[in-house]
Amino acid sequence: MKFSTARKTGQKRAGYVIRYGLTLNNCRRLRAGREPLMKQIIGAVFSSLAILAAGCRTARQSAITHDELVQRTQEILDAVAPGNPDPWRKYFAEDAMYFDEKGRSMDKAALLKDVSPLPKGYSGDIKMVNAKSNILRDTAVLTYDLDETEVVFGQELKARYHGTDTWVRRNGLWQIVAGQMLRYYEDPAPGKANAAAYKDYAGTYELAPGRTRVVALNQQELSEQRSGRAAETLIPEAPDIFFRKGIEGRILFRRDTTGRVDALVDRRNNEDIVWKRMGK
Repeated sequence: MKFSTARKTGQKRAGYVIRYGLTLNNCRRLRAGREPLMKQIIGAVFSSLAILAAGCRTARQSAITHDELVQRTQEILDAVAPGNPDPWRKYFAEDAMYFDEKGRSMDKAALLKDVSPLPKGYSGDIKMVNAKSNILRDTAVLTYDLDETEVVFGQELKARYHGTDTWVRRNGLWQIVAGQMLRYYEDPAPGKANAAAYKDYAGTYELAPGRTRVVALNQQELSEQRSGRAAETLIPEAPDIFFRKGIEGRILFRRDTTGRVDALVDRRNNEDIVWKRMGK
C-alpha cells in the first residue's frame, strides 16, 4: 500500500512537470532570475523613500512662520532711523515693487537709494502692531500697523501707518516681491474758536438745484448739514477754515471783496467743490 501510494504520488508530480513544462533545474533558474529583479525593485523603493524624506526635510527647513515674517519686517523697520540699507537689500527681491505712503512707486534700486539716516537733531523708532499673515506654500502675505515716533529737536511727533507685504520663496529664499504703505488719516489740532465770527457763516449754500448745505450756529458751536444727511460739527482750525472729526478734507468759507462770506468751499485732496451762498 505504501509503495503503491508513493508511486501514484510520483506519477502525479510527474504529470505537473509534463503539463507545465517545469523541471527542478528550470525552477532553480527561474528563482535565480527573480532574485536580482526583486533586489532592484526593493532598492528603487528605498531610494524613492529616501528622496521623498529628504524633500520633506528641505520643505520643512525652507518654510516660513508668522513670527519669522514679523521678526524680519521689524528688522527692516529698525534700519529706517539709522539709514541702514542692509536689511532692505537682504529681504527685498531684485524685481520687487514698492509703493510708499507718499504715492511713490519704486523698484529695489530706488528703494535702496531712498534709505538714509535721519538728520542731526532727529531721532525716532517704528513699532509693528496688529500683524496678521496668510502663508500658502511658496507665498506669504503679511499685513500690519505701524506706530511711528519721531523726535525733532526735542519735539515729539506721532504717525500711524498700515503696510502689506507679499513674500515669495524662490530657491529656498524668502523675499518681498511687493509692498505697499498707507498712512492713517489723523485730524489736525483744533484752533482757537472765534464764536463771535460764526454768525458770518450761518446760512444756506447751494451746489445745484435741490442740493443744499445749511450752516447753523448752536450756542458756541457751528454745524453744517447737507440735504438728506445728518448734521456734522465744524471744528475750527484757523480763521475761516474748519474740519470735521474723522473726515479728511477742510471746509473753508470764502469772502468777497467786501469781506462778506459768499461761498462754502469743500476742499478734498487739494481740489475744491464750491457751494454758493443763497439769499443775502
